[in-house]
Amino acid sequence: MSIAFATPWILLMLPLPLLVWWLVPPHRERTAALRIPFFRSVTAATGVRAADGARVLARSRLQVLATTLCWILIVVGLARPERLGDPITVTNAARDLILAVDISGSMDDRDMETPEGDRVQRLQAVKDVVRAFVAEREGDRIALIVFGANAYVQVPFTEDLDSVAELLEQTQTGMAGPNTAIGDAIGLAIRAFEDSEIEERLLILLSDGADTASAMSPINAAEIAADAQITIYTIGVGNPDGSGEERLDPATLEDIARRGGGAFYYATDVEGLAEIYAEIDTLNPRVTDSATYQPREPISHIPFALALLIGVLTSAYLHLARGQKAAA
Repeated sequence: MSIAFATPWILLMLPLPLLVWWLVPPHRERTAALRIPFFRSVTAATGVRAADGARVLARSRLQVLATTLCWILIVVGLARPERLGDPITVTNAARDLILAVDISGSMDDRDMETPEGDRVQRLQAVKDVVRAFVAEREGDRIALIVFGANAYVQVPFTEDLDSVAELLEQTQTGMAGPNTAIGDAIGLAIRAFEDSEIEERLLILLSDGADTASAMSPINAAEIAADAQITIYTIGVGNPDGSGEERLDPATLEDIARRGGGAFYYATDVEGLAEIYAEIDTLNPRVTDSATYQPREPISHIPFALALLIGVLTSAYLHLARGQKAAA
């Protein structure tokens, strides 16, 4: 445990009583006196020794010691002593990251192959990979946007990574409509970043279809995002040779990523999808802003209480001692 003073300059007052004692003359006052003849004869007869007219009251060692201790304790208390706790390091988010996940009806297709050779639902494969990716993002603030025919903020910016993974797990295909609105998802991400005061902003957008429902063109949205200093990575998991809503448009996703200063990736299986997120993680390592501080607990009340206790006990002792002398 260590002690520090909030106002250490107050300790300069410690020698003040000595300076007063050295530099200020003793207090003098005039008192009434009775003059009688034959004064020396009277004092000799009564056995009383005459004292000087000017007299400085004597103080016992106990009074001097108690007064000195009380003064030191009062000055120490005025200097505001504080007990310092163990240093605490606080890590703040230094980057905001948005995951935009396509949950249109086509994400229900079971064409994503696992390393064991099993075929799983596209959205479930994304959930499994993103869960591991999110778990490694400690220090980032993450938001989750889901989109189909419309785009919605599923999770606003938070450092609670478990909540992001849990709410993504609860997401089901078709919840946002059957179509695909990539441009609206980017536009919603731009609006979400408007409230962010962090300079580094990253958007990872995953889709398995072509844009068919956006009110804003995905290319225009990407240009606006680039002007807002938002880096965009796009991931395609669909079939480029499909038709209608299920046809992946890699050219558009690649153009979005190029305009957003990121990169486009295409995944055909779960392992490839995991490698893509690992590469994105390598290209954008975790960035944190940490600060260390020591908690301070004021303890001024301790020296003040000790000074009061010493003063009360000393006064009580001197009062009792004076009473015993008077009785004797």
